Parts: sequence; structure tokens; C-alpha cells
Amino acid sequence: MPWDELRPLLWTASQETFSMVGWTMLFTVAVGLPLGVLLVLTDKGGLLAFAPVNKVLGFVVNVGRSFPFLILLVALIPFTRWVMGLFGQATAIGTDAMVVPLTVGAIPFFARLVETSVREVDRGLVEAAQAMGASVPVIVRKVLVREALPSLVSGFTVTVIAVIGYSAMAGVIGAGGLGDLAIRYGYKNFDDRTMLVTVVVLIVIVQAVQLIGDFVARRLSHR
Repeated sequence: MPWDELRPLLWTASQETFSMVGWTMLFTVAVGLPLGVLLVLTDKGGLLAFAPVNKVLGFVVNVGRSFPFLILLVALIPFTRWVMGLFGQATAIGTDAMVVPLTVGAIPFFARLVETSVREVDRGLVEAAQAMGASVPVIVRKVLVREALPSLVSGFTVTVIAVIGYSAMAGVIGAGGLGDLAIRYGYKNFDDRTMLVTVVVLIVIVQAVQLIGDFVARRLSHR
């Protein structure tokens, strides 16, 4: 494909990828962050220790993480179509629809990273806050999340990169974005240039995300 034809397709596909990843991460953080914190709080010795809830949450997260993304993508087609139907678009393909399976796939992944980050917070800081009479919400906000922030940013960065990979895989079923461009024009039309350029763009995006994430995490750890 000539560069003049490829360039607008590449620009549109990049915008679609950014849109999918952006909306997915918004919903993933909104659900995954409290879920990860709750896994720590309800665990044995936690501030809200309650084994049945912890086991149920852990089971749900593990089930979500056990699906290879392509299988999850196909298995969620009826659910995706139902969710999109609530917004007047009963479809399971396209950029907007892909946000549903991407979010379902990313939430358990991010929640476990949040759990790991929060567990690394010095127990002594929590006990000191308790001794001063701080409530659980205050301890969560001002001690656990604040102290774990650099690690949370690193986890967020890893999740963004994973979601970029998921979005490329979603191109198999017509999700739009760079993965769709690579499969539709690069693979099916044997267009090596389109395939190569798309891969290079994905590499550049991932490198940029990793560099920015590492920079922010380092700044937060030295504040």
C-alpha cells in the first residue's frame, strides 16, 4: 500500500487504539483499584478481615485472570452485545464495543497488581495511624494508597501495556485500531509494509508508555 494511502489509515487506527485503551483504563482503575484494596483489607490480619468475602473476591479475580484474552473476547460476545444494547448499539464489534471485554480482562489483572502494591506498605505505618484514631477510609486514602503510589503507577503502566496488546488481539474480530489494520491490510492482503509499519507504531507506543510510567513512578518515590 502506498504511504499516502497508509498514513490516514494509520492515523485513524492509532486514534481508535488510544480511545479503546483510554476508556478501558478509566473503567479498570475505577473498579480494579478498590477491588485490589479490598482484597488486602478483608484478608487475614487486615483492617476489615472477613475470610468469606476475601475468598469470594479472590475466586472471582482468579477466574477472570484464567481466561486467555482471545477466548474471553469470544465468550463475552453476548454480554458485550447486551451492554452495548443499553446504549442503543447492540453490537459486539467495533471500537466502542471492545471496551467491554478489554475492561473485563484488565480489571482482575490490575486488581492483583494493586493488591501486591498495597501489601508492600509498611505495617508499622498502618498501626501508627490506628493508634492516632484514624478510620479505615482515612488509613486507606492517606496511608495505604499514598505510600503505595509509586508501585501503583508501575502497576498501572504494566496494565496499560497489557491492554494495548489486548486491543491489538481484538483486531481479529474487527475491533478497529492498529491490530485491525495489521490483520485486515497486512495479514489478509499480504501487505508487508503495512504490517511492519503497524508493528513499529505499536512498539513506539509501548516504549513511550513505559518511559512515562517509569518517570512518574521515580518522581513519586523521591517526593
